[in-house]
Amino acid sequence: MGKALEALAFWGVIGLVLVIGYTYRFELRDVVERVVAELVPGYVARHGQDAEVVRGRDGDFSLAAHINGARIAMVLDTGASSVVLTQEAAKAAGLPLEVLNYSVNVDTANGRTRAAPVTLERVVIGGLIERAVPALVAQEGQLKHSLLGMSFLNRLDSWEVRGNKLRMRAAP
Repeated sequence: MGKALEALAFWGVIGLVLVIGYTYRFELRDVVERVVAELVPGYVARHGQDAEVVRGRDGDFSLAAHINGARIAMVLDTGASSVVLTQEAAKAAGLPLEVLNYSVNVDTANGRTRAAPVTLERVVIGGLIERAVPALVAQEGQLKHSLLGMSFLNRLDSWEVRGNKLRMRAAP
């Protein structure tokens, strides 16, 4: 009889945990996302209309964006007036590299260069979705990482850096 009560108590606790987990599934999802964001560099955690990224060990906010359906590694750069893609990222996003016109003068940390203006059909970061985002494509070898610049950030309702977290909120 003691073993039967022990088994009943065990399964009762399991059932209770499942009911509580189901009841708080949305809150638990947010907790899991925050934990993963802390542990996985570049992971973008969703919080309703917000997206949150944790600063990497190198001091940068690195994140994964989906541009025209392609997963592109990017670095936040508030000093960049535009989103700027490397040649590799532009190719992955399906941009026609062979017809790009490198007509825009840009000043970078490495000096002056030229970039090609483009419009990105769709940029997705976490739950944030922006369409027709103006951007630039850097010439071959001019950029190490694609940059998430102000042409994306200015479309948002708000964005802020607090401590080691970047939080972005979609415009209504």
